[in-house]
Amino acid sequence: MNEFDYQQLDDVIHSRIRLAVMSLLISLEEAEFNFLKEKINATDGNLSVHLKKLEDAGYISVKKEFINRKPRTMYTLTKKGRKAFEDYLEQLEKMIRK
Repeated sequence: MNEFDYQQLDDVIHSRIRLAVMSLLISLEEAEFNFLKEKINATDGNLSVHLKKLEDAGYISVKKEFINRKPRTMYTLTKKGRKAFEDYLEQLEKMIRK
């Protein structure tokens, strides 16, 4: 039996809120902050902290704009983020099958 190595899981993704964000963005072209907040059921501040961590890792990109003088923040999964998420899922599968 191969070694059960949970430490191979990506710490940036391995958080309930960040995992939820990545799971939503993997299937969407982009998502607005309020959409993510509603789907994940997180507070503004809590979600912001987790989004910043994903952005700092290069897993998501952020586009801020104003529409009718109201701010709108859109999030998109980057190529690096897509690869990291696929690797994360692959590692989980390996752990489950051991």
